[in-house]
Amino acid sequence: MLKDSLQYLRDEDATSQLDNLDLIKAIEDAFQLNRDSYVMPQRMILSQGSQTVLVMPCFAEDVFGIKVVTMSRDPGHGPRVLKANYTVYDGKTGEALLAMEADVLTDLRTAATSAVATKLMARTNCSVLGVFGTGRQAVAHLSLMLSVRPFTDVLICGSSTERSRTFAAMASERFKLQVRSVDADTCAAESDVLCTCTTSATPLFDGRLLRPGVHVNAVGAFRPDTREVDDETILRSRLVVDFYEGAPVEAGDILIPQANHVIGPEHILADLHEGLSGKKEIRRNDSDITLFKSVGCALEDLAAARLLLQRTH
Repeated sequence: MLKDSLQYLRDEDATSQLDNLDLIKAIEDAFQLNRDSYVMPQRMILSQGSQTVLVMPCFAEDVFGIKVVTMSRDPGHGPRVLKANYTVYDGKTGEALLAMEADVLTDLRTAATSAVATKLMARTNCSVLGVFGTGRQAVAHLSLMLSVRPFTDVLICGSSTERSRTFAAMASERFKLQVRSVDADTCAAESDVLCTCTTSATPLFDGRLLRPGVHVNAVGAFRPDTREVDDETILRSRLVVDFYEGAPVEAGDILIPQANHVIGPEHILADLHEGLSGKKEIRRNDSDITLFKSVGCALEDLAAARLLLQRTH
């Protein structure tokens, strides 16, 4: 039983407290300015049959946070999140400061990190956003992407035509812009920025369809045996990861092309900190294809949770 003085936030409470631009800035500052102050191990993955639990701790100066995510694997798909919870502690005293449901926190911090990468890596004159997926991450990415680029056209490709059309109608009404349901080839070929937000275990499109200058945020797959993008997409892209201890050792999007001898470890150009701090050059011209591969990290959770802590205390 949580003690009476410990505030507990439901997902809807967290949503009301998080402004898109403030969250993007908090994530950007954490990666660019304060990366060295965040101490985090590689996340712990515990599996029993079709069930998986992720444990993601992080310590940053004055606070410590830990997220526990319960997931289930569906046949033919990657794991789907059943429930996430997060607790923030005082780093000096160990007192629990804030507990919350973390499904929305995870959605928004993931999309905010993609938005940070998009600010860094995408062309400034982007007008068409493509999104693979029709779930919560697709909604979050659409919302956060609109905060960093002036998109006028959105393409949606889900696992079925019916889901794509339903999502497109909802998004058109919610975001007051043109949202179209399209097939995978059209979504891949016509987008200036492409976000893959699915539970697919196999590539979503043919990488040869990507046009010069596109930026891709690949966020759905996070296990060595699952991927959303194919060898050709990885080979054509200037590749940036969220952090070296994550995507390069966990994500099939990178590990499978390496196993196929399509790329070597040197194909990873930079992590997000190196790109944001100017240590590595990412986009050289408007023809470069860039790709940000994210598996999510505890830094993102704690940066978002600290923002919520500031808003609620």
